[in-house]
Amino acid sequence: MSEKKNDGYGYTREQEAGTTRAPELNYRPAIPKSYRPTIGLIGCGGITEQHLKAYRKYGYTVSALCDIDEGRAIERREEFYPNAAVTTDHREILSDPEIEVVDIATHPAIRLGLVEEALRAGKHVLSQKPFVLDLADGERLADLADANGVKLVVNQNGRWAPHFSYMREAVREGVIGDLTCVDCAVHWDHNWTAGTTFDQIHHLILYDFSIHWFDFVQTLFGETRAEKVYASVARSRGQRAKPPLLAQVIVDYPGAQAVLVFNGNCLHGASDRSMVCGNKGTLISDGPGLMDQTVTLVTESGLASPSLEGQWFPEGMGGTMGELLCAIEEDREPSHSARNNLKSLELCFAALASADSGKPVRVGAVRKLTGS
Repeated sequence: MSEKKNDGYGYTREQEAGTTRAPELNYRPAIPKSYRPTIGLIGCGGITEQHLKAYRKYGYTVSALCDIDEGRAIERREEFYPNAAVTTDHREILSDPEIEVVDIATHPAIRLGLVEEALRAGKHVLSQKPFVLDLADGERLADLADANGVKLVVNQNGRWAPHFSYMREAVREGVIGDLTCVDCAVHWDHNWTAGTTFDQIHHLILYDFSIHWFDFVQTLFGETRAEKVYASVARSRGQRAKPPLLAQVIVDYPGAQAVLVFNGNCLHGASDRSMVCGNKGTLISDGPGLMDQTVTLVTESGLASPSLEGQWFPEGMGGTMGELLCAIEEDREPSHSARNNLKSLELCFAALASADSGKPVRVGAVRKLTGS
């Protein structure tokens, strides 16, 4: 192994050490051994195309589709599950004894009541993200699920994006030692939301989009609790979407820090890069977007680049449902349980409050969103 050279300013050149083999990690979506329950989908909006693609790929059965716009449910049925029933009344799904698992993919305003109804009906529930607008509601729903003997999980599908999943598992296995810094920068064009209902969400970037990155950071740090968050948002010159498309976040942890940068008005040269640093190595994921990422591990042994299978979609959606089904089959707590997801929402809520006030916010101090 060649000696590492230093330019005098702390920059080193590990690439001269050559390459090494990347560790094999369990980053792929979990698949239940034999449990294949019947699934019902409530809400058939745009993102559910990815839900159903994943369920079909992994061999899961969807028997009923519900949407207040019957045409959308029919469209989903014709494309993915031609034998599924279609209804505009969610109660028909909740009263069906053959359906054990319900995927609720509606907007937050009406999702809370639907999740509660489903839990009281004895259904296992996969809730769309962001989970709730009030942490107290999330805690209450988690308790209700426990009381009814069912599982409640949140569709944080980014957890099973191959690059995020590999980096998380590497951190958990101690591959890079103690975590010291996480740095994520995403530059893309989010102006497709202009003129849609997303234009009504002031903190569209920090709430609806960035929840995946808050969740990624939370899963990396695990039980280590963040101390405070500072965030800022701004409108970008020439952006077409109504909400601010520029956002930056700093999250302080004991002896570590996470930095998130979002530019939703990047019209050319899109880029998505994440760097996770520890005292024994660094993980870097880089690419032009969410679906095309290359991971590199840098340690004293040299550079290693795992050959990852899959993409954020459909693997992300397959992972959220697969982990739920495995947890039911194995009678254990799902890794993306509602209670676990509240930790990610704590970060998100603190960031929104900081962006509004212009001041750092202690994590846990903000438990409810108001007007964001």
